[in-house]
Amino acid sequence: MSMSGVVDLAAVKAAGEAKVKAEQARAEAARQGGGGAVPPSALVIDVDEAGFERDVLQRSAEVPVVIDFWAEWCEPCKQLGPLLERLAQEYNGRFLLAKVDVDANQMLMQQFGIQGIPAVFAVVAGQALPLFQGAAPEAQIRETLDQLIQVGEERFGLTGIAVDAAAAAAGPEGAEQGPAEVPAGPYDALLEAAVRALDANDFAGAVQAYKNVLSDDPANTEAKLGLAQAELLSRVRDMDPQQVRDDAAEKPGDVAAQIAAADLDLVGGHVEDAFGRLVETVRRNFGDDRDAARLRLLELFEVIGPEDPRVIAARTALARVLF
Repeated sequence: MSMSGVVDLAAVKAAGEAKVKAEQARAEAARQGGGGAVPPSALVIDVDEAGFERDVLQRSAEVPVVIDFWAEWCEPCKQLGPLLERLAQEYNGRFLLAKVDVDANQMLMQQFGIQGIPAVFAVVAGQALPLFQGAAPEAQIRETLDQLIQVGEERFGLTGIAVDAAAAAAGPEGAEQGPAEVPAGPYDALLEAAVRALDANDFAGAVQAYKNVLSDDPANTEAKLGLAQAELLSRVRDMDPQQVRDDAAEKPGDVAAQIAAADLDLVGGHVEDAFGRLVETVRRNFGDDRDAARLRLLELFEVIGPEDPRVIAARTALARVLF
């Protein structure tokens, strides 16, 4: 598949810089009374060659972008397109759907090496990958989307985009429908039990409770944050802080020692030190050692939260050493 002119390292770096700007814009909107959330209608967009870099490559630094290559004369496209649009709404910001009319965008079709439509690709942090071709069954599409979202989150820390809940509740005509009835939810008891376990320093119990929630609802924000905090507290509880810091100072090439020291840094409130230590460890290592440091850094991002400026800066630094 020829991707010349569409995806390269420069584009990846540009995407990383675009993400920082997007995060800063959302933070500014929040300070001014807005949440930076998008309406549900913005989860499905039409994309052409002129806007591809802005609407797909740059946005892929925030959220996985699924590309639906279609045409008006294509009968299978008429089956697949509405299904993908419905799933984009249902997944509620976990991915963005970009629709490309191949008749009007022949160059994009050639650059992606497409031989037939419908064809579905994804772009994650500037990296393109084929998903499937033809009108696949819904169950298969859901499984593919779940895997894509997991890769985006675990490898690149992409947590999706916020959707305006009020706009979603207003309905397609924009008329206020009134608050939807929200059930108590099957996870309330587990989340409450996890909080009680944390208060009692039962970190293993809290970890298990949060994992029980995430096994059924992987996108549960409260459980993801709680799990990251509980696992961090569990790791540092039995550490000898002085020994950990001595080991890190005496063995700069010891990845495990640097990871342990980063955990202590974060618990002690030295957030920039923790992030900087792990970014440098990623830069200096390769293979499994690099991956271990990168994954721990992503876990610590979860503890602090994606909107924190220190996380935004560290993500940019991580992107520079990775790409």
